[in-house]
Amino acid sequence: MSLRTRLLILVIAAMLVPASLVGLRFVQNRSSEINAALANLVASADDIASDLGEKIQGTAQLHYGLARARDLDTSDKAACSAFLSDVREEYPQFTGILTINPDGSLFCDSLRTNRRLDLNDRAYFKQAKVSQGAVAVEPVFGRLTGLSVLQIAYPVRSDAGALKFILLASFNLNKFAEFHDRRLLAEKEILFLDSKGTVLVAPTRGGWSDPIGASIAGSDLFRFAAAPDGEPSRELTDRDGRAQVWAVARAPSIRKAGLYILVGRSKDGLVAAANRRLYEDLAILTVASLLLLAGVWILATVSVGRQVGRLAAMAKRLGLGDLSARIPPPHPGGELGGLMMLLNGTAESLEQQRAAISDLSHKLSQSQKMEAMGQLTGGVAHDFNNLLTVILGNSEHLADRLADNKELQRIADDIATAAERGSDLTRSLLAFARKQPLRPREIDIAEQVVGMEQLLRRSLGEHIECGFAFGADLWRASVDAGQLATALLNLVLNARDAMPEGGKLTVEVRNISLGPSDLDVNGEPRPGDYVMVAVTDTGCGMADDVVSRAFEPFFTTKEVGKGTGLGLSMVYGFAQQSGGLVQLQSEPKQGSVVRLFFPRIVAAQDEASAPAEPIAVPDGRETILVVEDDDMVRAYVENELRTLGYRVITTSNGPAALEVLQKPGDVHLLFTDVVMPGGMFGPELARQATALRPGLKVLFTSGYSQNPVKMPDGVDARILTKPFKRQDLAAMLRSTLSAPPR
Repeated sequence: MSLRTRLLILVIAAMLVPASLVGLRFVQNRSSEINAALANLVASADDIASDLGEKIQGTAQLHYGLARARDLDTSDKAACSAFLSDVREEYPQFTGILTINPDGSLFCDSLRTNRRLDLNDRAYFKQAKVSQGAVAVEPVFGRLTGLSVLQIAYPVRSDAGALKFILLASFNLNKFAEFHDRRLLAEKEILFLDSKGTVLVAPTRGGWSDPIGASIAGSDLFRFAAAPDGEPSRELTDRDGRAQVWAVARAPSIRKAGLYILVGRSKDGLVAAANRRLYEDLAILTVASLLLLAGVWILATVSVGRQVGRLAAMAKRLGLGDLSARIPPPHPGGELGGLMMLLNGTAESLEQQRAAISDLSHKLSQSQKMEAMGQLTGGVAHDFNNLLTVILGNSEHLADRLADNKELQRIADDIATAAERGSDLTRSLLAFARKQPLRPREIDIAEQVVGMEQLLRRSLGEHIECGFAFGADLWRASVDAGQLATALLNLVLNARDAMPEGGKLTVEVRNISLGPSDLDVNGEPRPGDYVMVAVTDTGCGMADDVVSRAFEPFFTTKEVGKGTGLGLSMVYGFAQQSGGLVQLQSEPKQGSVVRLFFPRIVAAQDEASAPAEPIAVPDGRETILVVEDDDMVRAYVENELRTLGYRVITTSNGPAALEVLQKPGDVHLLFTDVVMPGGMFGPELARQATALRPGLKVLFTSGYSQNPVKMPDGVDARILTKPFKRQDLAAMLRSTLSAPPR
């Protein structure tokens, strides 16, 4: 299918909606015109009835004037008839004017017929006899003329109220109908009926078949006319099957007189003008549409075809991989020109992307190389830390033993200094490899939070109100300050994402004592004294099923690419590794609160800062089980522990340590490396060891950990980072052994 054909189809499709709307508008206009024609038909009937009402009122006024004429108050019948004849000449709308004696006999009339008539049977005579000054009206056929007339009778009474005679005027309905028939320009048919269905005035055209004087009392037309509160117009079918629309006057005074005035029109004539207008409008729309289609065809042939050919050639070259292809100027105006420029820009962008992909490929290769280097440096750092532990420890021994030989003591100090520099180097390598072990220290958590205030406020944005609350006399806790900052930032960013329209966030730090009924997110009680850090937001909150999985790794409710699902998992692991716990409370549309609890440190701050001074060998008497796979490190640690006064049992792996614990004898502390060969790492050894001996204290040591150390549930453990000095080892041992059980 060619482009021109497609374009024409598109234009036709685009024209369907407006054309349909225009066509619907034309149909609505036709319907409006038909309704207007119906309203005009009803108005014509009402107008005729209104005019007849005025004629009745005028006749009543004429009667009122004649009743006071002396020429009628006479017994001279000839003179009376002559007078009425003169009056009738002035009022040709009447077929006759006459007077009726109270006994119902005709006295005089304008036609001078000298006939004798008894009018007692006429309804208008009966009504006029009892009337007090009002006219009586009745449509009948005149006995003197045989014409259909509207008899208008008026009682003339003496001053005493006695009936003198009845004055009667016969209003000619035929002439009245002819007048209005001419006024309606022969477009409508006029029909007068009396209350019995007798035709008083019949239409002169339109195929009307019932003559004057015939009765149509049983027809649908008469039932429609006689209905007291029916619709003003109705469509009816005559005997010959022709559809006619009739309107009836609903004037109460005319209907009360027993006269029905109808105006009719054939349905074809009624809708002819509206149909003609509809056909004209549709013809105009059709011509306009054809002209538009012809113009589009010419435009597609002359203007679009050649330019589309240029676009097709460009697309073909791009399909063959030639990203240097361009559509040369001049470019036409409008959308085609814009499309050419867009296609040129796309080709240029693709060319740049090809270069960028090549660059990204190089960078990816470099990134993979750096990752491999990170793995390598992590392993190297592990071995270096073991070596540096031995070097640093033995250099301290040498410095103590060679105190009398200044030259050798200086050499021992240089060795220790070099070992410390090596330790700094390995820490840098681990930082580069992102595998630095946790380094807890005694800190004031509130002080750390205050130091992060500006960072947190900037992270939240101006649309979120941020507040801080700190309790009095806050306890100190042993926490990795860097990991605390990371955890707090994770919680704040999660809260920010839960409040896209703004809200309020509160960071609270205070002391708290948990009892057996206070549970962590795993439903376990962890009674004790803690420093609590709570992050509360007014965001969207979480449903129960989301709360139950919030701390699962990689679980997230955010869109793909918006979150890894590790933020809360890291917070949970950090709190657990720090010996604390986590609580989460959240409801949909009610916000969330995450509480971190870090164990209280009972020791005074000035005691914790003592490492700067030489420490004396403590009076250690406890038994320590050392598990270390490196022979030199194990030998060094054993020597240091014995120097510090402890009883020492050494093993090289986890299974051997478990065999020792299964035997009788006191073991107060398990001092184990984290990463060991043989399939059993330090945390698993600690879990099984504390299961064998509840209450056993655990101290981990590590120079490198592929993953952060995950403390087993129920294990009271701390970690000492390699390499370590003698005073660091001594202080950590005493701190671990002196810590109350949890």
